[in-house]
Amino acid sequence: AANTNRQSSLWPSGIGGDLPIVVVRISDQKDIAVIRKLLRCHEYLRFKGLSYDFVIINDHEASYHQDLQAELLQQIRATGSQSWLNKNGGIFILRREITPDKDIAHIQSVARVSLTASEPLNEQVNRRAIEEKYPGLASFPKIHKIETPIRAPNLPLKYFNGVGGFSDDGREYVILLNGNQWTPAPWINVIGNRHGFGFQVSESGSGFTWSLNSQSNRLTPWSNDPVSDPSGEIIYLRDDETGEIWTPTPLPIRSQNAYTIRHGQGYTFFEHVGHGIEHSLKLFVPMEDPVKISLLKIRNQTSRKRKLSIISYTEWVLGTRKEKTSPYLICDVDKDSGAIFAKNPHDNEFSSQVSFADLSEVRRTFTCSRKEFIGRNGNYADPVGLKRMGLSQRRGTGQDPCAVLQTSIELQAGEEFEISFLLGQCENENLARELALRYRKLDVVKSALKEAIRFWADLNETVQVKTPEPTMDLLMNRWLLYQSLSCRYWSRTAFYQSGGAYGFRDQLQDCMAFVYAAPSIAREHILRASQHQFKEGDVQHWWHPPTGRGIRTKMSDDLLWLPFVVSFYINITGDKTILDEVTPFIEAPLLQAAEEDSYTLPSISSESATIFEHCRRAIDRSLSLGQHDLPLMGTGDWNDGMNRVGILGQGESVWLAWFLYKVLEDFVPLCDRPGSSGDRAIFESHMKKLKVAVEQNAWDGEWYKRAFFDDGSSLGSSLNEECRIDSISQTWAVLSNAGDPDRIKLAMEKVEEFLVQKKSQLILLLTPPFDKTQRDPGYIKGYVPGVRENGGQYSHAAAWVVMAYAKLGQGDKAVEMFNMMNPISHSQDPSQTNRYKIEPYVLAGDVYGGKPHEGRGGWSWYTGSAPWYYRAGLESILGFKLRGNKLQIEPCIPSDWKAYEISYLHGKTKYHIQVKNPLGLNTGLSVIELDGSLLEVSELELADDEKPHQVTVTLKRS
Repeated sequence: AANTNRQSSLWPSGIGGDLPIVVVRISDQKDIAVIRKLLRCHEYLRFKGLSYDFVIINDHEASYHQDLQAELLQQIRATGSQSWLNKNGGIFILRREITPDKDIAHIQSVARVSLTASEPLNEQVNRRAIEEKYPGLASFPKIHKIETPIRAPNLPLKYFNGVGGFSDDGREYVILLNGNQWTPAPWINVIGNRHGFGFQVSESGSGFTWSLNSQSNRLTPWSNDPVSDPSGEIIYLRDDETGEIWTPTPLPIRSQNAYTIRHGQGYTFFEHVGHGIEHSLKLFVPMEDPVKISLLKIRNQTSRKRKLSIISYTEWVLGTRKEKTSPYLICDVDKDSGAIFAKNPHDNEFSSQVSFADLSEVRRTFTCSRKEFIGRNGNYADPVGLKRMGLSQRRGTGQDPCAVLQTSIELQAGEEFEISFLLGQCENENLARELALRYRKLDVVKSALKEAIRFWADLNETVQVKTPEPTMDLLMNRWLLYQSLSCRYWSRTAFYQSGGAYGFRDQLQDCMAFVYAAPSIAREHILRASQHQFKEGDVQHWWHPPTGRGIRTKMSDDLLWLPFVVSFYINITGDKTILDEVTPFIEAPLLQAAEEDSYTLPSISSESATIFEHCRRAIDRSLSLGQHDLPLMGTGDWNDGMNRVGILGQGESVWLAWFLYKVLEDFVPLCDRPGSSGDRAIFESHMKKLKVAVEQNAWDGEWYKRAFFDDGSSLGSSLNEECRIDSISQTWAVLSNAGDPDRIKLAMEKVEEFLVQKKSQLILLLTPPFDKTQRDPGYIKGYVPGVRENGGQYSHAAAWVVMAYAKLGQGDKAVEMFNMMNPISHSQDPSQTNRYKIEPYVLAGDVYGGKPHEGRGGWSWYTGSAPWYYRAGLESILGFKLRGNKLQIEPCIPSDWKAYEISYLHGKTKYHIQVKNPLGLNTGLSVIELDGSLLEVSELELADDEKPHQVTVTLKRS
């Protein structure tokens, strides 16, 4: 426990520290036989696939001849292991007289096995472990157990599918589990705050918590196991008279009585009656503090006094995986607060962080030993620690670490009791102690819960819609922005993927959806992303906070999302000052010709530039063209899986041509700055060249091709056996404003013919999927045909299909496609729900398109499709076009929509907008009345006068 060195402290000795370490110390040549056996052991286990670093510490006193050192090297040569010297998973010899004592101590402290050559090896290996002593088993008297009749709640839910449905106001998705009923897959909530702290919880109560980085700094285990859905965070209750144990959540101990689970924006509530106790468990994260709070309220429903114990169990990780971190964790109890503190001094990035577990009751006992509480080969549903008379108050290191806190209470008949459980992490012990003591106060906890609920309500209520499609309203008004901000932007994790990193293109696209309700978030991220651009103009494909370690690639589109999003942000907000913000570049070695990518920790460059210059460099680096005068594809464009189409540097992307055209079209008006006239001329000339090249070289006869391989052969052509048509080359021909008017209409007809499967409600990315073609497009071919990008519905691209139909003025098709994507439409009854499996209240990243899993949802929550889908609804269909302080309503709606409404909060001023469609049009000329007065222009000038305004927009033929 005294060792506080990071893993990087091993590196001067040549030891990586990622593998287990076995250490042996030797000081005399007569003990060389032990070394010989251990070398043979290392060789044997290496052949069997068990890798570890074998470290020999030469304790012999310094001498001229170094006989022992020479003998050790001779033994290594004799076993044929000389090639493994000083290599990962190999053999290391350290001489004590030249190795600092602190390094020797560090290696000894982190070693999984520590031996000495001076003792017989068999005695050390067979030495019995010290028997650990725990409190004795309790003897519970045999008295009548409390049985509560099963009660199924009868709640009026919208779109109830047999398992769950929406509350009347749409703020909650309510799951009802009766008897042996389960959801088809874990239905989760992802709850986070802007400081990078959060947790995930499923309807079963399982989940995990993280701080700062959801991949590299998990406080508790992420399972990615949709079958058993295990948890490392559990609240137990025990009847101290009968010994019965149970949980207020469906797992790990399931009751036959009903459970009600309410997922809301920023919280999840569990309600359950069992064992004569009514339970209410509220889980949330305060908006400004790094702590997860579990507020449990129980009420004694019986007519007699109850004696109960309440226990919280937290399984520490403090890194990526507990298998990797558990040997290094130090657990202790803070003498001032009584909270359990846990640290991982071995971690290179988060070693200074102090994690804590606490509860609001002062009376408590504890243990930090998982072996004591769960038991050897134990079961979460039957922990041995709850069969004992108490907990041992064990702490320290060198054990299977956890935090168990237990308190005991007495409840009179009808009496209620509340207790809060805390799990958090701070920069130091003082902050951790302060936070634990603050949130022990239940009034502070309840106030924080109200603030969290109010934050999400305020964010969502900036824009509210009411349309003839109630399922559209449910997602637009409550869930899409929440999914985009809480999960995708702040947390960057979910059940099926726990990335933790910022993707350069990913979160830039996400923040475009925030410009209406929280433009400051978009501005903040533009500045953050610009600081991950190399001075040469290219960018990190992704990077991990807080250090910025990430990969440099030859992806061709990443860098262009910066000018694209900057232009969008300025158009919506009118905030041109962002162009003058100055941020630094980063520096790292350039990629060599044979390198696809490089994982590095770049340095911050001494060179800084305005955001305008960052954008200009990104564009300049993207102007190179191939043999068809189209942009080079590199090791992938938007579709990362097509990473071998242009791997030799000659392949070209048709989609990228459309996208680059749109980037230039939007950025050119910003080139009115002094000294930028030359840029404007270059960019306008390039736009013309791209437009001609796509029409001349990429039109396939009925649709646009997707790309050209390095050898010049086509991809996404009618001549291809696989991937004959790809949607994004067609949709962006429309969205870019560059496609030939007649051709884009035909191309979108072919999208509907070949890629839209109305019976199964799918919009495929491409078809046919890659399977047996000899030409290798990249890792996309590794997906099963019909799954994810390989011929399934990739919802990100499907949202562009919706937007393209709307831009063409085809409102009936746009809303039809929007409804097809809506997860509610995939879960309207038990049969649909069991096929779709995943959550009906958030958008899926993908839906399988191939048999036998056609219609099954793939990754949920953590997807960039949610913000695009939100924009497709608000901007493309409902026609909400904000430009600074001016608003236009230019809808593209179904002809049978007679009216819809938008409520918009501009600062502190609410505008209630009613759009009327008396002629049954898809699109038309907008005639606007403001507070009863007819306006002469087709746009509304917004004023923040804190007065309510009524706006009527009537569609007429243009």
